[in-house]
Amino acid sequence: MIELVATMTYQADLSQRLRDLIDNAGYRHNDRIPSERDLCLRLGTTRNKLRTALAELEAQGLIWRHVGRGTFVGARAVLNLQDVTYLRDQITREQVAAVRMNIEPELSRLAARHASKSDCEQIRICANKCRESDDWRTYEAWDNNLHHAIARATRNKLFLYFFETLNSVRRSIVWGQPRNTHGPESDYSSFLEHDEIVAAILARKGDHAASAMQRHLRSVYSRVLSESLA
Repeated sequence: MIELVATMTYQADLSQRLRDLIDNAGYRHNDRIPSERDLCLRLGTTRNKLRTALAELEAQGLIWRHVGRGTFVGARAVLNLQDVTYLRDQITREQVAAVRMNIEPELSRLAARHASKSDCEQIRICANKCRESDDWRTYEAWDNNLHHAIARATRNKLFLYFFETLNSVRRSIVWGQPRNTHGPESDYSSFLEHDEIVAAILARKGDHAASAMQRHLRSVYSRVLSESLA
């Protein structure tokens, strides 16, 4: 029992040190991190233990792995990485916000109409995980998962592709949002906004879901693009 507790404690510490290493290196979305061999040397661990830590971060949406290519920052991309890089360098933050506020409310409306029982459960879980997050990195990963779950719930492959294209570009842009706390406070405004969106989707109220998503996105961008939001 003591050995099991010690192993779990070690793995939790290793996962945190791996997250800190990635955070402090200044990687952008879809940047490749060092090889497993290099990470083992930096963290002083074995490959098996490192892979357990990598799997945990991947489950949280913080990294994704491609056999033969390496490990990358962020959720798995669906585009050619060169395309994402090209778009990232051509698109402004204001343009990203404008496209999101036109596309995602409609995705929420369609999700309310077409979401399956499992889709609804995944959407609910992601919103709860956002509220339970202890730090901003974890919150942002689950927030991304929530918006992705809503897009999947439309059951429309073309809409999903558009969303994933937009999302990959969005996450590759440096937003420079100021953070004055280690993580979201219990009364963080996005929690109630998420709750309203989720409740509307689960209740099959498409118009309500769309307007709630519109308000949520305006709230988010009012904090980082206040001067140009209009």
